[in-house]
Amino acid sequence: MLPDGPLTVLCLAAHPDDIEIACGGTLLTLGRDRELDAVSLVLTGTAERRAEAAEATEAFLPGARLEFGGEPGDFADGYLPEQWGRVKRRLHELAAHMAVPHLVFAPRPDDAHQDHRLLGRLAPTVWRNSTIMHYEIPKWDGDLGRPNVYVPLADDIAREKVRALNECYPSQHSRDWWDDELFLGFMRVRGMECKGHYAEAFVVNKLVMVT
Repeated sequence: MLPDGPLTVLCLAAHPDDIEIACGGTLLTLGRDRELDAVSLVLTGTAERRAEAAEATEAFLPGARLEFGGEPGDFADGYLPEQWGRVKRRLHELAAHMAVPHLVFAPRPDDAHQDHRLLGRLAPTVWRNSTIMHYEIPKWDGDLGRPNVYVPLADDIAREKVRALNECYPSQHSRDWWDDELFLGFMRVRGMECKGHYAEAFVVNKLVMVT
């Protein structure tokens, strides 16, 4: 359950665009109605991709602090598991310099991409007193599971998400999977599952209800 007042939010990503594709609509929705103290950590990315991530962070989480794993090349895309210890230390370093977040957005621990999977498994070991919202990213692996938490999205929020994705990540436009139909269609499926129009979905393994 979310407390009243400002929310402290942490977003974790292996790659630029993971956060916005997976939970951009949820972040826009939270920011519309609540004051957010937000931090994003993106572990990998070239200089070009990091610049895109900075633009996207401002679009989806205005005023949020954006951090990276280190200098470009310190963490290689696709090879995070072989740097388990360094990734773990980087997460603890971040946790030591921020308030305990109410919400942590991280990849699913059973994601088919090895980088996502590692980050999803490590997040709960670092932020033990936060609600971990494990997000999903559509991909060719076909690894989408059965979520248990849904965030309904207003139509204008869903379309703003897609518009901002296209504007902030021009380097990805040539990808054969990158198009409005995929992004809107995926949100439409999750919306149908929660008897709405659009939605984003998550897996939460532990939820503490405060009465």
